[in-house]
Amino acid sequence: MLVANLANFMFVKPSMAALLLFQSGGGTPRFSLWEMWLHMGWPARSIAIILLVMSAWSVGVMMDRWLAFQAARKQSRLFAPVVAGALREGKLDEAIRVAERNKKSHLAKVVNAGLQEFRVHELSEEISGDKIEASRRALDRASAIVHAELERGLSGLSGLATIGSTAPFVGLLGTVIGIIDAFREIQGQNATGVSAVAGGISEALVTTALGLTVAIPAVMMFNYFTTKIRAFDVEMDNSSSELVDYFLKRAAVIKR
Repeated sequence: MLVANLANFMFVKPSMAALLLFQSGGGTPRFSLWEMWLHMGWPARSIAIILLVMSAWSVGVMMDRWLAFQAARKQSRLFAPVVAGALREGKLDEAIRVAERNKKSHLAKVVNAGLQEFRVHELSEEISGDKIEASRRALDRASAIVHAELERGLSGLSGLATIGSTAPFVGLLGTVIGIIDAFREIQGQNATGVSAVAGGISEALVTTALGLTVAIPAVMMFNYFTTKIRAFDVEMDNSSSELVDYFLKRAAVIKR
């Protein structure tokens, strides 16, 4: 019996509340987005405009990073076997040319930096451990630069992460402002009942819904891009290690 009463309260009461909220002033529906916009005060409209700007910016970042990551992945798949074959044959200049042709590949940028540094030292009579270490540092610097390029727009003061975390609160601020205006209107008109405040509250809740609409895709895509960057970092670290091993073997051959 208790379960039945609880179920009745959970399902029937919200339905009645929803019916009341979707009616105001004689049951005339006024829940189109345009009518809500017209009935919003300028503080709530300002919040909505801010959220729309945040949404447009985040969509731009998503598209930019998606295209950049796709291009990096595609070029890296083509670059890796070609440069590996050139290095196996000892064609250092050919490997550098291949790396320079694949400017969007994260692997090509790192490998090119290491190869350029090694080629400078290879022209000397002897390749010491310090010179190998210099090539290693060049690889580390290139990896850090490429990591920063991949992460562009995802974090920082105006990044995707910030939008994902702050958009719901911006929307909630608009809701609070809208509810305050709705109750002020009730006080001014000396009106009572849910129907008197339903329209104002519905307009206020639009900003919360808009804030969540902005935040949810931003958080999802931020997590997706962060996972991709981690995978790219692992690939760059592996390529750097393999390249250093190649430098050591090349140095041993030159000493002979």
